[in-house]
Amino acid sequence: ARPSGNWYVVGASRDVGGDRPLARTVAGQEVVLWRDAGGRPVAGPGICPHLGAPLRDSPVRCGTLVCHWHGLALDGGPFAGWEPFPAYDDGVLLWVRLDAVGGEPPLRAPVVPRRPDPARALTAVYTGVGVCEPEDVVANRLDPWHGAWFHPYSFVDLTVAGAPDGPDGDAEGSTGDGFTVDVSFKVAGRLVVPVRAVFTAPEPRTVVMRITEGEGTGSVVESHATPLGPDDRGRPRTAVVEAVV
Repeated sequence: ARPSGNWYVVGASRDVGGDRPLARTVAGQEVVLWRDAGGRPVAGPGICPHLGAPLRDSPVRCGTLVCHWHGLALDGGPFAGWEPFPAYDDGVLLWVRLDAVGGEPPLRAPVVPRRPDPARALTAVYTGVGVCEPEDVVANRLDPWHGAWFHPYSFVDLTVAGAPDGPDGDAEGSTGDGFTVDVSFKVAGRLVVPVRAVFTAPEPRTVVMRITEGEGTGSVVESHATPLGPDDRGRPRTAVVEAVV
């Protein structure tokens, strides 16, 4: 129920750079991202306003996206009917703000979860696409039992140690706004690593698992659900962008 400010995760920070843009479709909106001459991310519609060329196929030269059809040069500012979208690089993930899609009051920056110190952390980002809605991804991640039932090869001995209770989270045994789970991760054979983890949802399309006790205390796994639009059969598609820090 918390606001997103119309921000959507589009990929890993390291995916944008060099001489080619990053192209994504978010809720049916074609989006293209690249870095300007100063290294800052810029974003906008993925269609050239001149004759509709797909900008995903255009090169980036000295921080400027140059349409490969007729050479229209875009430096990230408004030009000839092309209006940029706000973009944000949090050091791990790239976000784009689509106010026409989200329909919420906009926020100046996305809701970025608290993470370990980047100077002392390792980061990995994985993206998969499923035939589902973003709320299905969130429901799956917030179901504390699905890991033990559907992934017994990875998780054992799952116990829910605390759950939220009402909007104020002040009931006895409540853990505020998070699920607290004691679970063991299988490593090899009968060797397991027991941890305590807390699951929270800082915004509508994000679920964060934070290890609070055991091996890797402070580590987080962020699951971000970004709607893509229907497939050729009219079914909804969602990108699941998972960041492990």
